[in-house]
Amino acid sequence: MAAELRLGPLLRYVDFDRGDRATVWVETQAPGTVEVRCPGGTGGGSAPTFQVAGHHYALVTVTGLTPGATTAYEVDVDGEQVWPPADSGFPPSTISAPDPAACDTVRVTFGSCRWAAPPAGGEDPVGPDALDSLARRIAADPEGERPDVLLLLGDQVYADEVSEATRDWLATRRDLSEPPGEQVADYEEYTHLYDESWRDPGVRWLLSTVPSCMIFDDHDVIDDWNTSAAWVADMRRTDWWNERILSGLMSYWVHQHIGNLSPEELAADPVYAKVTGVEDGTEPLRAFAVEADAEPSRTRWSYRRDFGRTRLVMIDSRAARVLKESERAMLDDEEARWVWEQMTDRRSDVDHLLVGTSLPWLLPPLVHDAEIWNAALCRGERGPRWARFSERIRRTADMEHWGAFPESFEKLARLVADAGSGPDAPATICVLSGDVHHAYVAEPRWPADATPDAAVLQLTCSPVHNGVPRSMRLAFRFGWSAAGRVLGKGLLRHARAGLPPVHWKRTGGPWFGNQLMTLALRGRSARLRLEQAEVRSGGTGSDLRTVHERGLTRGGRG
Repeated sequence: MAAELRLGPLLRYVDFDRGDRATVWVETQAPGTVEVRCPGGTGGGSAPTFQVAGHHYALVTVTGLTPGATTAYEVDVDGEQVWPPADSGFPPSTISAPDPAACDTVRVTFGSCRWAAPPAGGEDPVGPDALDSLARRIAADPEGERPDVLLLLGDQVYADEVSEATRDWLATRRDLSEPPGEQVADYEEYTHLYDESWRDPGVRWLLSTVPSCMIFDDHDVIDDWNTSAAWVADMRRTDWWNERILSGLMSYWVHQHIGNLSPEELAADPVYAKVTGVEDGTEPLRAFAVEADAEPSRTRWSYRRDFGRTRLVMIDSRAARVLKESERAMLDDEEARWVWEQMTDRRSDVDHLLVGTSLPWLLPPLVHDAEIWNAALCRGERGPRWARFSERIRRTADMEHWGAFPESFEKLARLVADAGSGPDAPATICVLSGDVHHAYVAEPRWPADATPDAAVLQLTCSPVHNGVPRSMRLAFRFGWSAAGRVLGKGLLRHARAGLPPVHWKRTGGPWFGNQLMTLALRGRSARLRLEQAEVRSGGTGSDLRTVHERGLTRGGRG
C-alpha cells in the first residue's frame, strides 16, 4: 500500500518554556515510520506508528526548532512525502515556536460544540462553521494575526447526533432499528466521526498549523453522560452501552488526550508506553478504558499547560464525577486536590489563570438555582416521590452543570477566590466554558471581605458549529432576567437551600450563532473579542465578524 495519511497532521503541544519542541499527531493508512521534516529550517523528528483496532497512529515529537521562528514542515511516511497534498489550496503548514525571552502576547481562541459539516456542496443546516471561517481568514493572510493556541472545550464529535451521510454509512454496517440505532456503536464508527469532522479541508489545515488543546464533554460519548448514578445504572442495563463507553474513551485517548500532554508527560505515562510498545495496542488500551469507566478516580483526564506567564488548568467535568446522591461532586477528592495545586503552584509566575471546564461554572441565575433545587430534591429533601420526579427533570432538562453539584460549585468559588487573592495573585482568572449553545460574559461578586484581587470572569462560547432552537434562546434570555432571578429564589426556598456564596451578573451577551472567543493576553492586561461566522454577501464562503470586544482587567481596561 502506498504511503498515505488518513487523518492529520494535527499540531498539538508547543513548548512555551523552551521554544524548541512540538508534537504532531497523524493517522496513517498503514504501519510505518512517520517523519516530520522542516525543509530549509531547523527541527524535525520521527516515530513509528502504533496500532489500535486496525488503525495506525503516530505522535511525533519535533525537536531543534528555533525559538521565535515560524517554520514550515512536511510529513513523510517511510520516506515518502504525504503532506502537504499536491493539490492543496492552502499555505504550507507551519510550527510557530515561541521565544520564551520575548513572548509578550499570547492569543488564546476557544469554543465548543462543533457538529460535523455536511458533505461538500450540501446546504449547511446550522449555518457557517466558525472554525472553518477562522481557517480561511488565516490562510488568506498567513503573516497576519492568528491564535497561539486553540482550545476546543468539548463535543469535538457528536456520537449521538450524526450527520445524514454518517447515518447512511452506519446503515451499511448494521441494522439501525436495533440499539443504539442512529448513533455510533464501536471504535470503528468513532473513527468515522473524526474522519468526517477533521478532514474538512479548511479545518484540517487549521489544525495542522495552530496548536490545540482539547477536552471532552457529553456528546463525545452521549448526551447526559454521567448525569447521575441512576442514569449510569440504566445505561449499564442495556446490551450496547459497554461497547459504546469503552470505544468512546479509547477513541478520545487516541485522537484527543495524548496530544494534550508534553513529551515528559508522555514518557512517564504507563498507558502510552503499553499501547505504543506492542505490535497491537488495542487490548492494553481497552483494559485502560475498562478501568477508567469502572474506577474514574484512578484516571486523570485533566491537565495543565503553561503559555509563558499564562496558565491553563483544564478540568475534566464529566468523567471525574462522584454520583452517589449523598456525596455528589463534580470532582473526586484526589482530582479536586490536583486542581487546587495546579491553580496555586508558583503563582507569582502567572499573570493570567485560565480555568477550562466544558460546563460553565456561572450559568444564567435561574438555570443555576433550578439545578440546586433539582439536586436537593433528587437527594430526597422533599421525599421519594419528588426525588423520582426530579430525576426525570434532571435528564430531560440537562441539569448537570456545576450548580447541580452545589458543594463543588462552592469549592470552586473558594478556590478561585484563594487563587486570585494576595500580592502575587494573577491579574485575571477566566473560567472558559462552552456547552450551552450561546455566548456570554458573567462576573461574580463575593462578600466585601472575601473579594479577590484578580478580575474574575466566566467566559462562555458555544457553539462553534451547531444550532439552538428559538425556544432555548427565549429560555436562556429569561434565565438572565430579573423575573428569572425571582423565580429561581422561589425554587431555592422550596428546596430548603441557601443562597450561593457568590452572586454574579451578566456583563456581555447573550449572543447566539456559530462563534469563537479570543483572549489577547499581554503582560497583565487582557482583551476579549467575540466573533461570529457569517455567510459572505453572494453566498460564497463565510467570514468572522467581531460582535463584542473589551478589556478584562479591573475597570474594563486591557
